[in-house]
Amino acid sequence: MRRRLALLPLLLLAVAACADSSPFVPNIETTSFAPSLNVNLAASTKTASGLYYRDITVGAGALVPAASGASVTTTYAGYLRNGTQFDAGNLPAFTTGTGAVIDGYDEGVRGMRVGGQRQLIIPPALGYGSSGSGSIPGNSILVFVITLTATN
Repeated sequence: MRRRLALLPLLLLAVAACADSSPFVPNIETTSFAPSLNVNLAASTKTASGLYYRDITVGAGALVPAASGASVTTTYAGYLRNGTQFDAGNLPAFTTGTGAVIDGYDEGVRGMRVGGQRQLIIPPALGYGSSGSGSIPGNSILVFVITLTATN
């Protein structure tokens, strides 16, 4: 009996080592979004990176190329999946592909036309990851509504 009890701590240590201690990372496809966000994954396009985007209005102006290096100006509103708005405003000109904005925003603006409005559903890996930022908790799915106002 002693021998079995002596193995118990080792067994518990092995089980604990195999357990996933990483924080929960939500899956966009199984996430519930606040109705006010009007998220419609079925009408959205999913990219290879996991970003979802949906054009609300297709602009008639200049096209942002898919490649890096375009200078763009946007307005935006950013929300958590529960509908809480965490930020909104005018984003001064930034160059795509330079790390000036989170990866999901950078990828999401590509392919837009000036005057267009697009909804982005950004997974944590393309947003603020497990650490979060300010009022944005770690592992947050972000929903942005962006309008492309200019390309330079």
